[in-house]
Amino acid sequence: MAYAMVAEKAGGSSVFKKQSIELPKPKKGEVLIRQTAIGINYIDVYHRTGLYPPPGGEFPAILGSEGAGVVQGVGAGVTGLRPGDKVAYTAPGGAYATHRVIDADKLVKIPSGVKDEVAAAAMLKGLTAHYLIHDSYKVKPGDTVLFHAAAGGVGLIAGQWLKAKGVTAIGTAGSKEKCALARKNGYAKCIDYTKQDFVDEVRKITKGAGVQAVYDSVGKATYPGSLKCLAKFGTFVCFGQSSGPIEDFKLGDLSAYGSLYATRPTLFAFISERKELERRSKALFKAIKDGEVKIQVNQTFELDKVKAAHDALEKRQTTGQTVLVVS
Repeated sequence: MAYAMVAEKAGGSSVFKKQSIELPKPKKGEVLIRQTAIGINYIDVYHRTGLYPPPGGEFPAILGSEGAGVVQGVGAGVTGLRPGDKVAYTAPGGAYATHRVIDADKLVKIPSGVKDEVAAAAMLKGLTAHYLIHDSYKVKPGDTVLFHAAAGGVGLIAGQWLKAKGVTAIGTAGSKEKCALARKNGYAKCIDYTKQDFVDEVRKITKGAGVQAVYDSVGKATYPGSLKCLAKFGTFVCFGQSSGPIEDFKLGDLSAYGSLYATRPTLFAFISERKELERRSKALFKAIKDGEVKIQVNQTFELDKVKAAHDALEKRQTTGQTVLVVS
């Protein structure tokens, strides 16, 4: 049976309802895929609660922004894809379903040797890690950076990639166990923010010099501490707000803490052009196949158990990647 898990309204995880769907037919430029794996991300929680508008702008809504599957049909004008091809994507909304129609130019082929679950978990988070360290602040060998939520999905990917680039990465995480996981994934140091003041610890680790960049997806709870960790001319990269939105940002803070830079990037701006999606995806899959980055799918849930997946994510009971599987 083809079905979707639909968020009927803004609210808690109980808003998800299983609804049967008719198998959609692809139109010109579109592809029908049977999904096998769907990535879970914290932005899905933002959409579900209404913090961010849901995909399409209103409820009921089908959430989820990355997935993998098998091509079942192609619409007119589609070239380079045919039934049976294994593909992956990241696109706002529509992923929490067994089947979906999607624009062909949003899809990339999954290289041989890469599992569907890995591809589904890698697209949004892996491409996010890519633009963060290659564009938002382009790291160079010898840099020292701070990455909050180091044991999370993006954090574990970034830690490995940073180490491969010769960067000293300091992470923060919420337990001894999560810090140990972060250190196994490229972080030279990890600060347990439940027991230590991360600003003091960063200053100790860097001997007062500070870091060249802070990558911050936490938001309210870590700002302005993140600014205090930066070296002169450092860059504050805010790419999420899991603790709530930053409400007291002032341009004057950037001068007070050392002529800093600040940016609020989003992934879809970086992959809006097809050539950029292809280039970045190619780099990501190469890093995976070369062993520079290992995508760790540490939690899997059946698609119709999405409520439990959201609960685990919000309670910070997850590490690495969380994937919904379609059996």
